[in-house]
Amino acid sequence: MDRWFLLIATLLAAIGGIWGMVSVHRGTRSHWTVVWMVAVLLCQLGFLTIRGQLRESCPLQDIGEILVFLAWSLTLFYLLIGPAYRISLLGVFSAPLVFVLQGAALISGMLTASPTRELSPNLFHSAHSATSVLAYGALGLAGVAGIMFLVLDHQLKEHHLKSGLFRNLPPAHELLVSLERLLWLGTGLLTVGVIAGFLMPRTAPVHSHLLVALAVWAGYAGLLAIKTLRGLTGRKLALSAVAMFILSLVVFARI
Repeated sequence: MDRWFLLIATLLAAIGGIWGMVSVHRGTRSHWTVVWMVAVLLCQLGFLTIRGQLRESCPLQDIGEILVFLAWSLTLFYLLIGPAYRISLLGVFSAPLVFVLQGAALISGMLTASPTRELSPNLFHSAHSATSVLAYGALGLAGVAGIMFLVLDHQLKEHHLKSGLFRNLPPAHELLVSLERLLWLGTGLLTVGVIAGFLMPRTAPVHSHLLVALAVWAGYAGLLAIKTLRGLTGRKLALSAVAMFILSLVVFARI
């Protein structure tokens, strides 16, 4: 049953992205992308609820669950940030990433076929896992907003002012405001995740993925410090947000 929820969520993400791109190509703005993404979120919640009941803990025990949780986080923050800041087109850019994450989770071997209950789940471990993946959802969406800004910047430089995409893209200022707030939100959540990770009981030295997570946190904290104290152009901030997210995915490779 859980895989059916995931499969439907993946198909809905594909439909939402395609629908949005077709609307943009025609030069119109469709609010149906938000509707599709709400449906995606509900199916993701169905999947995570079933897996959580089977695990009797936060469903973050295998790579597939982590990918779906990350896709859910990305979808959630889009629905919170996009409509609020009048950048519904963010869903058109987010839907393909959600589709890729969930499609990867559906690959054979990514999801444990028969998930078992976690024995004596630790509070700090659950907090570390959940807040870290939530942080990546916010930081991933910041990267998506950065890509949108770079596309807008390119179209302005090339004078493609009449294209459907340009007419539907939000003002550069709104993109940068949402991008920066997502960076602050993601870094704050990552701070909680890293602290919880170091508070987890252990019998061995600190695991390498915690050290990598600390390095990622330092990178984002440094970026925000530079933006606050010295300032950054919109293009540099957008490029940094995209590059940092891509580089930070190494954390998942070390889990």
